[in-house]
Amino acid sequence: MAASKIAITIDDNTLKRLDILVKSKFFPNRSKAIQEAVAEKLMRLEKSRLAQECAKLDPEFEQSLAEEGFSSELEEWPEY
Repeated sequence: MAASKIAITIDDNTLKRLDILVKSKFFPNRSKAIQEAVAEKLMRLEKSRLAQECAKLDPEFEQSLAEEGFSSELEEWPEY
């Protein structure tokens, strides 16, 4: 996978905490720690966005769409 170099500004306290994790071998280096942190944050945001969009759905309308075309077989299906 291709990678790009970027420059970031990080406060001293956060950097000290990050360096402790690197020094204790939790991460191999600062770059890897920051890569993982950004990837995790992006994943959380995507899940949150998906949950927000799902909350907008109307369950009755979605069920009617799912059952569309099954009207003749509907009596055979169990109640949800």
